[in-house]
Amino acid sequence: MPESRSTEPLVWIDCEMTGLNLEKDTIMSLACFVTDHDLKMLDNTGYEAVLHHSQEQMDAMGDWCKQHHGASGLTQACLDSSTTAETAAEELLEYIQKFVPERKKALLAGNTVHADKAFLSQEPFTKVTRYLHHRIFDVSAIKEAARRWAPIEVLKKSPQKGGKHEAKADILESIAEAAYYKRVFFDKSAAGS
Repeated sequence: MPESRSTEPLVWIDCEMTGLNLEKDTIMSLACFVTDHDLKMLDNTGYEAVLHHSQEQMDAMGDWCKQHHGASGLTQACLDSSTTAETAAEELLEYIQKFVPERKKALLAGNTVHADKAFLSQEPFTKVTRYLHHRIFDVSAIKEAARRWAPIEVLKKSPQKGGKHEAKADILESIAEAAYYKRVFFDKSAAGS
């Protein structure tokens, strides 16, 4: 049976974590935007949260996280925050439900989004991943396909990432990158030229 065209929205989420070890590391901050299937923003404000962490949790981070999150101000923002993971999970789900009223329709989207999904699949965030479709929309997969099969000119014009590792900036860059690949690979006008 051939695939049908999807008109379901995409829920773009990026998380910054204390590290990548699911057994000990946690989400420090996250940002979420929702687009329609055509990558049009449904809300330009999005949802952002910085989660409270103790000094002990910050001190337990690896060197890269200590250096980067310290320099970006995220470490101090976590120490100053009063937002719990439980509150952030509830608010995030409420934000998503404003734009995605039906569960199991929207896909989680982002760059290397399987890593974000792994952390979001832990309590108290499991309610978010259970609300979304089981498939993900990973811009990194399109990028890797382009690196192998696209003309060099397409690669040269692809959006460059700022490398900030800040949730809001990163997720907006992912949406812009997806829009670029959509335009050069999938839009009808591009396909006909």
